[in-house]
Amino acid sequence: MLAVPLILAGCQGPLSTLSPAGPIAQDIAWLLWAMLAGAAALTLLVLVLVAAGFGPPRDVPETRWTFGLGVAFSLVVLTATLAAALWVGERILPHGPALEVRAHARQWSWTFTYPGPDGPVQAEGILHIPAGQPVDVLITAEDVIHSFWVPQFGGKMDAIPGRQNRLRIEVAQPGTYEGLCAEFCGLEHATMRFQVIAHDPADWPPPRVGEARL
Repeated sequence: MLAVPLILAGCQGPLSTLSPAGPIAQDIAWLLWAMLAGAAALTLLVLVLVAAGFGPPRDVPETRWTFGLGVAFSLVVLTATLAAALWVGERILPHGPALEVRAHARQWSWTFTYPGPDGPVQAEGILHIPAGQPVDVLITAEDVIHSFWVPQFGGKMDAIPGRQNRLRIEVAQPGTYEGLCAEFCGLEHATMRFQVIAHDPADWPPPRVGEARL
């Protein structure tokens, strides 16, 4: 338990889920800390019981150990973490209207389609979105199963051949963010990364620079 803060201290950077850049990622990060707190409470209970086992015999009512600590305490902690998970899971679902963009995966690259000033624009390895508003990424694949993931935006979503999956993302501030394929998909899987450029809403849609108009 003492090593956990030291380990988490190194979890920073563009691919860290502990550096959320939007409300969806913040909810997921909050859930991580809530579940970590619940696990720490249960671990502490077990350690206390183990330590008590090495001491002298005690005359303690069985209801306190079995029902009080063993059942009631564990049930409260697990129920609270389950409720938190359900609450966050509902919040991150794609409710309401949102801008739609497309992500098409193949071994070993990404093709993105987003609205441009004169119609849809297609780009290789770079996804353009507006900051400060929800965006639905419609995810497909050409060959094998891939996985779309921008750690600072939220959760992952598989890219499955013959199927279209929808993932809601949102970023608070303009900037450039890193994404990657989170599903092993072949020899060049480690190189299957991409960038997401979030534009100021006043500059959306962005001008076409080196991308192909559809």
